[in-house]
Amino acid sequence: MHGRVLAEFGDDPHRYASAKARKNYAGTSPITRASGRKKVVTARYVLNDRLIDVLIAQAFSAPRVSPGARAYCEKQRARGIEFNAALRQLANRLVGILHDCLKTGTRYDEATAWSHRAHPLAA
Repeated sequence: MHGRVLAEFGDDPHRYASAKARKNYAGTSPITRASGRKKVVTARYVLNDRLIDVLIAQAFSAPRVSPGARAYCEKQRARGIEFNAALRQLANRLVGILHDCLKTGTRYDEATAWSHRAHPLAA
């Protein structure tokens, strides 16, 4: 699964200027259209089908093994977001984590990846 993700993104470490560019290529980031009175957020429909399929599969299985991914998904569902949209948002977050790992040359670390989402315990 992870091999397919890396193969679809390519092997040039400088191909994507930012995590947002990688997310846009993957098709996981939403499209926001805003006018003076209205703001509409929709899913991307022009995307790399092989890449989005494996990213959604990865997002589907991530909550079973990652407490951070599970908490992220549960938070999205608690906000009333539908299951598929929550999976797409998790896939988007996982693409950002992958970008950071590739950019810094570090391995995935659960504590680092989800530390900004952790809630401090009340004393």
